[in-house]
Amino acid sequence: MTAELTGRVAALTGGGGILCSAMAHALAQHGAAVAVLDVNLPAADQVAEQLRHSYHGRAIAVRVDVLSKTSLQDAAAQIHAELGPVDILINGAGGNKPEATAGPHQSFFDIPADALQWVFQLNCLGTILPCQVFVPDMVTRQQGVVINMASMAGIRPLTRVVAYGAAKAAVANFTQWLAVHLAQEYSPAIRVNAIAPGFFLTAQNEFLLLDRETRQPTARGRAILDHTPARRYGQPEDLLGTLLWLVSDAARFVSGAVIPVDGGFSACSGV
Repeated sequence: MTAELTGRVAALTGGGGILCSAMAHALAQHGAAVAVLDVNLPAADQVAEQLRHSYHGRAIAVRVDVLSKTSLQDAAAQIHAELGPVDILINGAGGNKPEATAGPHQSFFDIPADALQWVFQLNCLGTILPCQVFVPDMVTRQQGVVINMASMAGIRPLTRVVAYGAAKAAVANFTQWLAVHLAQEYSPAIRVNAIAPGFFLTAQNEFLLLDRETRQPTARGRAILDHTPARRYGQPEDLLGTLLWLVSDAARFVSGAVIPVDGGFSACSGV
């Protein structure tokens, strides 16, 4: 079954980033009108312009702070005015920072509280608040799809990324909770799932996986590749098949699931 999204409106937080911009392209290619939401408006503008040029569809860029409910509500009003109610919500905003990781440069015991808080809020609260603002559109129409971005770090605890792993574990738990809550209280046709990417090279993890000068895998990067049966890092397009399946009617009986897209990392014990 091919995803047919004509007539649907999709909103993507973090839409100006590497992974979510690829998702925006896939949704637009299959007919969806797309709202590219990002705190970095020039990045969102660039993606929206690419969508309009490549697919001749409707796409807008909106600056959004996912930690501000007012900002999200303003974005919802603009999306309603220009595209219509939201049918698909992709919660892609998230990230990590070196100050919130443990390692040779910093003991776990010395990680600043504000760094931990920043990572928790961006990944966890930055997923919950957009659901509070955009899911009411789905409640009104008694159908819709939410896709959250979990992580391998939230499924199999990884060394160093203490705050990020814990926050992404919370995202996976929230995904299951919201799937049940919406089905029981509002409509079983509102589905909530999460994608758990393995190791993709992005701005947030590049400093951990590649040597800045040689661009060769670091010791940590090599350990990851040795435990990834696919023997490579993921590429943005590797997420698109799972995304299109989850937002389509082909997955109409799938809700509360956290789907690994990880090259086999979660299945590999290393021995």
